[in-house]
Amino acid sequence: MNPSMKSGICPKCERASVCEGTEVWNKSGSHHGNRIPISAFASVALDNYVCVACGYVESYVHDPAKLEKIARKWPRVEPRPEA
Repeated sequence: MNPSMKSGICPKCERASVCEGTEVWNKSGSHHGNRIPISAFASVALDNYVCVACGYVESYVHDPAKLEKIARKWPRVEPRPEA
């Protein structure tokens, strides 16, 4: 398993240059940024981690209880060999 940016180390450039957006101001409300849609009327807040050295970004669902809703609404990606 690849290391997560939550560790503070970027898995792409291996530098300790990660900033987190877990408490950004615009997570509330259905039409604010830093969210993904799960229906026409609902969205889920994201926690973003950004490497300020190389620009790599990882996002995680802020509320793990919402993962079940995403699994029901979004199509699953079938495993396939890397191109």
